[in-house]
Amino acid sequence: MISSDTSRHASVYAAFASSAARWPDHDFLVVLPETAAIYGIDAQTLRYGEALARVDALAARYREAGFGAGHRAGLMLENRPAFFLHWLALNALGVSVVPLSTELRAAELEYITGHSELDLAVAPAARHADLHAAALAAQRSVSICEADSATIARAATSAEAATPDADTECALLYTSGTTGRPKACVLPNEYFLLAGEWYNGIGGLCALRPGVERLVTPLPMTHMNAMAYSTMAMILAGGAIVALDRFHPRTWWASVRTARASIVHYLGVMPAMLLGAPESAQDREHAVRFGFGAGVDKTLHAPFETRFGLPLLEAWAMTETGAGAVVIANREPRHIGQSCFGKPEAALDVRIVGDDGRDVSVNTPGELLVRASGEHPRRGFFREYLKDAEATAAAWEGGWFHTGDIVRQDANGQLYFVDRKKNVIRRSGENISAVEVESVLRKHPRVADVAVAATPDAVRGDEVLACVIARETVADAAAAPLAAELAQLCLAQLAYFKAPGYVAFVDALPLTGTQKVQRAALKELARTLPGSSRCIDTRALKKRQD
Repeated sequence: MISSDTSRHASVYAAFASSAARWPDHDFLVVLPETAAIYGIDAQTLRYGEALARVDALAARYREAGFGAGHRAGLMLENRPAFFLHWLALNALGVSVVPLSTELRAAELEYITGHSELDLAVAPAARHADLHAAALAAQRSVSICEADSATIARAATSAEAATPDADTECALLYTSGTTGRPKACVLPNEYFLLAGEWYNGIGGLCALRPGVERLVTPLPMTHMNAMAYSTMAMILAGGAIVALDRFHPRTWWASVRTARASIVHYLGVMPAMLLGAPESAQDREHAVRFGFGAGVDKTLHAPFETRFGLPLLEAWAMTETGAGAVVIANREPRHIGQSCFGKPEAALDVRIVGDDGRDVSVNTPGELLVRASGEHPRRGFFREYLKDAEATAAAWEGGWFHTGDIVRQDANGQLYFVDRKKNVIRRSGENISAVEVESVLRKHPRVADVAVAATPDAVRGDEVLACVIARETVADAAAAPLAAELAQLCLAQLAYFKAPGYVAFVDALPLTGTQKVQRAALKELARTLPGSSRCIDTRALKKRQD
């Protein structure tokens, strides 16, 4: 449980330095041979004391280049050790970091560079041209360097004269919106500190042991789970972080064993993939005490635990809620196989409301509204959506944060996930804005109109489906080539996972009386289209772009 008083640390860097002083010889970052080979670096283990020395040296170089409070730095460093070191070094100076996925393409980079007002970008040399182009298009003067650059171009603007504290902006995390471009959540140091404190204090089946734990995560550092929960939990516990480049089903258990992992973090698609492998005598040969994640298929939850011998602790949180509103099924009974994600703590106030805004009765589905209990209802939450006061106010309408998730609560207070109200497609743990994909598809000269929705996918949860109205009739023989063109257009402008996995050519879209897309009707339509004659399967084209 989160303590009622303010975090004892002033910043993420201060928390790390404190742990480094307490556990200088404990492992902090572990890069396994498989991950090292993919990144083209050496397999390595970096201890807390060594890491602190490298962080301090980096901070000194950034300070000398004029970076400090008020600046923002884009980090396109994947899950490499450099991400952690540069984040901590910049945090020591009060520089906010903006994690950048390597999957980002031109339109996305230009938007984020301008919207976040980047001052610095740290990325592989191969992406420098893309970043320069984005900075030019966004009319920003951005210092761009590699993680191990000998020199850092001086900051174009002066840093603010401010000492970093718990209220200082630590990071901007972009989260897909439902009605426009991705929104940027402004996250102060307190957000990350409280996330780590929550994890270290929640107890039950996920009680952490100081100075002992070794946590494996395949989740990207562009997501709050990896940054706020995995990283901060281990920093405050003096544990080791083993960040994989991504999830590899065939080698997952070998990596877990090599890492001597005691904790694993998972996405909902992972259990299904792991259960699909042939059973092995080694299935239970691991030291994992629990898995922390969300979205496991309820029909696979019990079979997974039986086969692999570890509990999957389903949790709920959002980038916006942080540790201010997080729920986890960390105590028995966990109601396995019912999409249960636990019972709210006393520190969290919860309401479940219907479309009329009124509280629903027990076991009736409704939208989940949350806030921190006590005098500070937004404690632990994001501060705001950057440059979007209207969206921030709407999210907090009536003094409650509106999650957009449909849940139900039983008579004992346990919460069960039902569905997502917001128009966000969740594919393999990635949140995808339908509107963002639509805006790219509309650029094609043969597209008169388009609407994008989720369609069920047995492996990835959701897949992206685009309903396209063509300007001219598309012959059956021309449907597949045009669908491929549309998919390739998205692959050139967006991260690969956002491209449509299906393109359906339709005569009309379900519209309201004011000619807006009926999203609920579209969602139902999308469920029926795969396999039909005018719906082209483009999933084979969705590959990571070099």
